[in-house]
Amino acid sequence: MTTGQPETDIDADLEWCYEAVHGVSRTFSITIDRLEEPMSRHICLGYLLCRVADTIEDAGHIPPEAQTELLTAYDRLLDPDDPFEADAFMDDVEPWIPADPDEDWTVVAETPRVLRTFESLDEEPREIMRDPVRELVDGMAMFTDRYADEGGLRLQTLEELEEYCWYAAGTVGTLITGLVARSASPDRAEEMRQNARSFALLLQLVNIAKDVESDYHEENNVYLPAEWLAEENVDVEAVTAEANQSGVTNVIRRVTGRAENYLDDAHRYLEVVPERHGNRLSAWAIPYLLAVGTMRELRERPEDVVREGDVKISRAEVFAVIQQFEDGVSRSHLRDLRREISEKPLHH
Repeated sequence: MTTGQPETDIDADLEWCYEAVHGVSRTFSITIDRLEEPMSRHICLGYLLCRVADTIEDAGHIPPEAQTELLTAYDRLLDPDDPFEADAFMDDVEPWIPADPDEDWTVVAETPRVLRTFESLDEEPREIMRDPVRELVDGMAMFTDRYADEGGLRLQTLEELEEYCWYAAGTVGTLITGLVARSASPDRAEEMRQNARSFALLLQLVNIAKDVESDYHEENNVYLPAEWLAEENVDVEAVTAEANQSGVTNVIRRVTGRAENYLDDAHRYLEVVPERHGNRLSAWAIPYLLAVGTMRELRERPEDVVREGDVKISRAEVFAVIQQFEDGVSRSHLRDLRREISEKPLHH
């Protein structure tokens, strides 16, 4: 892989990358804001590399065959032993970039900038990140190829759903854990690795449960298991139909319940994560607690996912959760916060 780019002002590129994260992900924006250097730049760049692949995989206007080809080309770009250049990747992807790109597609359009900023990192963090990012890219290419005839993902079983969640989020968990566990004791590092999958699947399953409508209409993807929909007599192509609201709501409840199974292991991850190299507990505890709040809303009003298109906690509660950490939160208090948020909205 070569970027095919001249030497540039890496500081300016890094600043652009920070701004880009704030544009594409509210959750990761919070995380990046809580981290300090050098962890903040490592997580920022790792996330943007993953976001390029995620945007291609989610693009409803790109045929699955082309998605697979683009993801395969992107993987080549990430391979340090492949001579494939950034200019060649951009030649492949530019025809698919919308004329008026949103924040996600702006990141794709700036792939060479993201990549050269990533390549400017020290070798250790860079190589910790590379393999998980490539695993994510390869997994997404596998899924777009698997459902090429359907024109979008149509996951069939719980096992396949969690396989997808692994590639979409578990790999990111591996990336994060590889970075933050460097300063942990061997026992704690191993405990983090054992629980990283649970942390990632918790967050991803919550997103899948709350985003059914947009996933189908904007991306032409259905992540709710077809076997669960069939038990409710819901055709996978009618997942957002008003007549199927009751059945889809039942499946959303089941996905939410599956996510709840990962809460304890995810909590244990937070109990042992070290605060070194710029890492901070709050960077990961806040998304965890926001997921707890979202699960509460999904339990109480799952029908709103279909009826209104989304289920979110209020901005006031997001602020209240963040403010808790401004005031200081001990690890021992996290369990109390989790219990409180699972029962009712948190107010500052």
